[in-house]
Amino acid sequence: MYRILPLLEPAEIDRLRAIAADAPFVDGRITNPANTAKQNLQLHDAKIYEQSSSIVRDAMLRSPEFMEFTFATALAPPLLTKYEKGMKYGTHGDAAYLQLPKGTVRSDLSCTVFLNDPDSYEGGALRVWLGEGSMDFKLKPGEAIIYPSNALHEVTEVTKGERLVAISFIQSRVSDPFKRHMLFELGEIAALEGDKMDHENHMKLRFVRESLYRYWSAL
Repeated sequence: MYRILPLLEPAEIDRLRAIAADAPFVDGRITNPANTAKQNLQLHDAKIYEQSSSIVRDAMLRSPEFMEFTFATALAPPLLTKYEKGMKYGTHGDAAYLQLPKGTVRSDLSCTVFLNDPDSYEGGALRVWLGEGSMDFKLKPGEAIIYPSNALHEVTEVTKGERLVAISFIQSRVSDPFKRHMLFELGEIAALEGDKMDHENHMKLRFVRESLYRYWSAL
């Protein structure tokens, strides 16, 4: 029910790091003052935010795997966030709806894009509870993890160095995570095994997948 995928090119990673090095960051609770679990910094300048957001958003939209896994119909503008020593984000679930200047986005999926080397900081893992257990993620620069927004998760305390990521929230055409996962798996089977299948059976598989997609999705 989650997916790790390469998203950013090296030049894009370098550009985002350069933006983060020069840009002003503010207390992350500026957008949610009542959230005592949130201890981080986030990009604040509107023009710089637009620049960095466009880089990450364009990478998402050009990635076939991202689009095939999320069935994205809307994206919250990706936001650069930073965790310095002693910062963390306590266990929480993401808000169901995000009120943005250009409209409302329902958060079906959450996405974290890692921007610095995992060996450059200690702590700062994204911990996600999936089912009965939890998993910790500290990915390579440019890699993204996508997971259900209703999954409890946290960022463990950074004990050394600095954690830099971009975060976004995705509204999917298929809001139910089980149905979305089944559609993705059917698409993967069709793509990976289609050339080995009898043509008629391949067409039937595609027909079933597209019929379920039509039945389960909403524009």
